[in-house]
This record gives sequence, C-alpha cells and structure tokens, in this order.
Amino acid sequence: MSVRRVVPDITTRSMAESRDFYGLLGLGEVMNHGWVMTLASSVNPTAQLTLTTHDASAAVRPDLSVEVDDVDAVHTAVLASGAEIVHPLTDEEWGVRRFFVRDPNGQVVNVLSHRHAG
Repeated sequence: MSVRRVVPDITTRSMAESRDFYGLLGLGEVMNHGWVMTLASSVNPTAQLTLTTHDASAAVRPDLSVEVDDVDAVHTAVLASGAEIVHPLTDEEWGVRRFFVRDPNGQVVNVLSHRHAG
C-alpha cells in the first residue's frame, strides 16, 4: 500500500471567498463539483487543499483525505485494526472509491483511490 497524497479538508460557508483567500497563497482551483472544490499549487500539483460545504453521500464531513493506490487493501487493514468506519467503502459517481474512518484523535479520514476506466 502506498500513499499518493494527503489533503486537508476545510468546511466552508463560502466557496468563492475561500477560493479567493487561498488563491492569495498560490493555490488555484483544479476541481469543482459545487459542494467540493480542490485547490492546488501550479508548481507542485500535489500541494492541495479541499474545500467542502457538505458531503454529497456521507452523513459526516472528513477532516482530511488520504489517496492510496489500493483502497480495498487499506480498508481490509483498517477493519482488522478495529477502527471505527464512519462511511462504508463506496464507489462514488464522481470516480473515486472511498471510505471514512475515525482516527484515534476523533478526526474523520477520507481514504480513497481514483477508479480508472477499463
């Protein structure tokens, strides 16, 4: 299992205001689904921040996202550890397979892999 990126998730009431603020720090919009927006550095595209107003399919919002190469293997390991799954392993319509787990500090972690066509 390998980690591809770790992204903080920030809850916002104003996407535009938050996007503009983080733009001052050098982050630009690279993805926007209305309820979730990802900002990234143009010189280091793995330096990212996610803004959310809510979550489209989960009852809770994550505090951070960890993209892994094999979400199924990570899910199996997390289940075996006894950690609390707060959103089940799900294939989402926007192209990711993900689940949420609560870490020992109470933070909700969105663990995901991008699905590839074919």
